[in-house]
Amino acid sequence: MDANACWMPEPHLNIAIEREDLRGERDLPGLMVRYQQGDPLAVEELVRWLSPHLMRFLASPGMAKSDIEDLFQECWIRIHRARQTYRPTEPLLPWIYAVARHTRLDAYRRKRRRESREVLVSEPPETTFLTPGAAQDESTGFGRLLTELPASQREVILMLKVSGMSIEEVARATSSTVGAIKQKAHRAYGTLRRILEKGGH
Repeated sequence: MDANACWMPEPHLNIAIEREDLRGERDLPGLMVRYQQGDPLAVEELVRWLSPHLMRFLASPGMAKSDIEDLFQECWIRIHRARQTYRPTEPLLPWIYAVARHTRLDAYRRKRRRESREVLVSEPPETTFLTPGAAQDESTGFGRLLTELPASQREVILMLKVSGMSIEEVARATSSTVGAIKQKAHRAYGTLRRILEKGGH
């Protein structure tokens, strides 16, 4: 495979939400270095191990499956184009999630710009970006609980508890501080605890 070729991984939407520490499964930074060098096997391994996590992270409640897949493809294109900017001395997951986060934010901004250009007569635009729906993986109780959280808290929980990243790595991926991430995680846990105490899930 030509290292400069533009390739598109196939999305996989049937994902069970569970904690899976990728760092204990594969030498991800090593795979990334081989990817930078044009090794096609390294590309396949990275796509296979990272794609389920990226799909969970990029999917927002209420998003159509086709929109999630488009966002997923765009994210991998950005990773491919920016791959040479990754430094092997740094952990890979914060770099990957930073790309994914910017991809999602840019898509949200494009959506808002489109809505602002529409002529709306009787109703404000539907904020489907924040409306719980079936596109998010809700096959488990944890998946359903995540849809109750604000987007900023949900992404922190996904990185901490699903991808097994540290507080410091999440702070780096989100261009935030360790204190801010701890606060978001604390608030998210409080929200989830209140929901569970009510017996709603």
